[in-house]
Amino acid sequence: MLSELGHIALILAFMVAIVQMIVPMWGAHKGWSDWMAMAVPAALVQFALTGLAFGVLMWAFITSDFSVQLVASNSHSDKPMLYKVTGTWGNHEGSLLLWVLILTLFGAMVAWRGGNLPDGLKARVLSVQSAIAVSFFAFMLFTSNPFVRLLNPPFDGNDLNPLLQDPGLAFHPPFLYLGYVGLSMAFSFAVAALIEGKVDAAWARWVRPWTLAAWMFLTIGIAMGSWWAYYELGWGGWWFWDPVENASFMPWLVSAALLHSAIVVEKRDTLKTWTIFLAILAFSFSLIGTFIVRSGVITSVHAFANDPTRGVFILMILGVAIGGALTLFAARAHVLKSHSVFAPISRESGLVMNNLLLVVATFVVFFGTVWPLIAELTSGRKVSVGPPFFDLAFTPFMVGLAAILPIFAVMPWKRGNLSKTLQPLWGVMALSVAFGALVWVLQTGGSMLAPVGATLGLWIILGVKLEVAQRIKLFKVPFSESWRRAVNLPRADWGKAYAHGGLGILFFAIAAITAWETEDLRVMNIGDRFTMGGYDIVLERVEDLRGPNYQSETATFALERDGIIVARMSPEKRFYPVQQMPTTEAGIDRSITRDLYVTIGDRQPQGGWAVRTYIKPYANWLWVGSIVMSFGGLLSLTDRRYRVGAPTRKAKTPNAAVPAE
Repeated sequence: MLSELGHIALILAFMVAIVQMIVPMWGAHKGWSDWMAMAVPAALVQFALTGLAFGVLMWAFITSDFSVQLVASNSHSDKPMLYKVTGTWGNHEGSLLLWVLILTLFGAMVAWRGGNLPDGLKARVLSVQSAIAVSFFAFMLFTSNPFVRLLNPPFDGNDLNPLLQDPGLAFHPPFLYLGYVGLSMAFSFAVAALIEGKVDAAWARWVRPWTLAAWMFLTIGIAMGSWWAYYELGWGGWWFWDPVENASFMPWLVSAALLHSAIVVEKRDTLKTWTIFLAILAFSFSLIGTFIVRSGVITSVHAFANDPTRGVFILMILGVAIGGALTLFAARAHVLKSHSVFAPISRESGLVMNNLLLVVATFVVFFGTVWPLIAELTSGRKVSVGPPFFDLAFTPFMVGLAAILPIFAVMPWKRGNLSKTLQPLWGVMALSVAFGALVWVLQTGGSMLAPVGATLGLWIILGVKLEVAQRIKLFKVPFSESWRRAVNLPRADWGKAYAHGGLGILFFAIAAITAWETEDLRVMNIGDRFTMGGYDIVLERVEDLRGPNYQSETATFALERDGIIVARMSPEKRFYPVQQMPTTEAGIDRSITRDLYVTIGDRQPQGGWAVRTYIKPYANWLWVGSIVMSFGGLLSLTDRRYRVGAPTRKAKTPNAAVPAE
C-alpha cells in the first residue's frame, strides 16, 4: 500500500507542477497578482509531495520490500543498513527521483526565501523551474517509475552494485545532484530575465548564491568521486577523464565562469548578455551530463542506465530546454543593454579572460568526451580519446588561468595600470619562481611538470595573501586597525580568498602526484619483503574473511623503517556472491607528504599473489585543496548580501542631528 501512496504522490506532484508552470507565468504576463501568488504554495506542495514519494521509496529499501521491483533489483536483506538507505539512489529510477526531489527543493527554497524578489520575477522563475520539473516528472512516470510492483516477489533481492557499497560513493551522487540541479536556478533566473527584458545588480545578487551553492556542491561531489576512485578501484588513480567524470566537470567549469561573470554584472552593470548565456550553458551541461549517465550512449563504470528509449526521452528534454532557452536568448538578448565601459587593462577585462579560458576549456573537454560517439556514428570506427589528449589540450588553459589570476584579482575596476598593479606582485612572482627552481633542483632535473605546478600553486596562494593584505592595509596602519578591517571584510571576500587558495593547493598537488609518483609490481609470498621509498614492505599473512554480504581475501603488510614497524596495511580482494562481482580495496598508509598505497591481486598459478605498490607524493593535498575551495564557497554563502539578495545595511550614524521643524 505504501508504494501505491508514493506513486500517487508523484502523480499529484506532476499535476501541481503543470499548474505551477502555466498559471504564474500567465499571471505575470497579465499582471494578475493572485495568479502570480499561486507559485509559492504550488512550489511548497510540489516539494512536499515529492519528498513523500522519496520517503516511501527509502522505506521500501530499509524494510527490504522485495515486492517493489526496484528494491528486488538493487537490494538484499544481508546488505548493511547504510547501503540499504543509500541504495535508494544507487540505481536509475531512485537517483532520478532524488534528482527531482532536489529540483523541487530549490523551487521551494525560492518560494520560501524569495520575499525580496519582485512578484513578476519570482512568478516567472518558479514557473520556469516547474517546467523543468514537469519534463522530469514525465520522464520518471512514463519510462522510469520507481514504484512498479512484482506479482511474485522473490525471497531475496539481487543486491546493490558492489562498487556502490562504499561510504565515498554512497554520498557522492547527492552532492553531485545538488550541484547539477542547483544550476537549474541560475537557468530559471536567466530565462525569467530574458522574458522580462531586465538584468541588473539585484538580479545578479540573486543568481550568485544559487550558482555558488551549485558550484560548492559540485566541488564536494567531484572530490568525493575522485577519492572513491582512488582507494576503491585499485588502479591507484584519482582522475581518468572518464565520460561521467567529465559530465560533472563541465558544468563545474562553466559555473565557475558564471560566478565571476555575475560579479561584473553586480559591480559594474555590464556583461549582462554574456552572463545570461553562461547561466543557460551551465545548466545545459548539467542536462548533457544527465544524458551521458542515463542514455547508455557512452559506457562508464559510473553510468546508471543503458536504455536507448530513455536516452531518446532525455534528448527531447535537452532539445526543448536548451533549444528553447537559446532561441529565447537570440530573440531577447538585444534588450539587455549595458551602459558601462571598461578599459582593456581592468578587473573587468581580467574576468572576461577568466571566462573565456574556462569556457574554451569546457568545450575542449566536451569535444574529447563526445568525439568517440561522433566518430562511430559518422565513420563506423571506434575511437578512444583518453588522458593523453585531455592532459595536452586542457592543461594550457589552466596554466593561463593560474597565471592571470593574482594580477587581475588586485586590478582596479574600470581602468587599471598594469605596471602599478604588478609593482607589489614582483616579490610574490620572485618567490614563486624561486620555489619552482628549488623543486627543479631537488628533483635533479626531469619533467618540468612539478616545478611549473609548484610555481603556479605558490603564485596563486601568495597572490591571495597579498590581496587580503592590501585590503586590510597590513603594515601600513596599526595592527589594531588592520585587525578591524579584517574582521569587517565581507565574508564573500574571505570566501573568494579561501577558494582561490584551495585552487593553488590543487595546482601543486596535481603536479606533484603526477610527476613524482612511483610504482612497483611484483609477485610476493608470505614472508617476502622489498624496499621502496625508504621503507621495507613485508607480506605477513593472507586470510580468508567474511563480511556482511561478501567474502574477502585480506592481506596484511608491515611497513618497517630501520627494523621498526611503523604501520600495517590491509588491502582486500572482495567477492560479492549475489552479484558474482569482485572488488579491490586498497591498503593506504597516509601522511602529509605521501601516501604508500598497496593492492593485492589474484593468487598466481606458480604461488604467491600479485602485489602493486605506489608511492603517491602529496596525494592528500588533492582533497585538502578541494575542501578549502568548498569551504570558501560556504563562507561566501554566509555573506548577508547573498542570503537576502540585498546590499549590507548601512550602520546608523550615532547622535545624528535632528533637522529643525
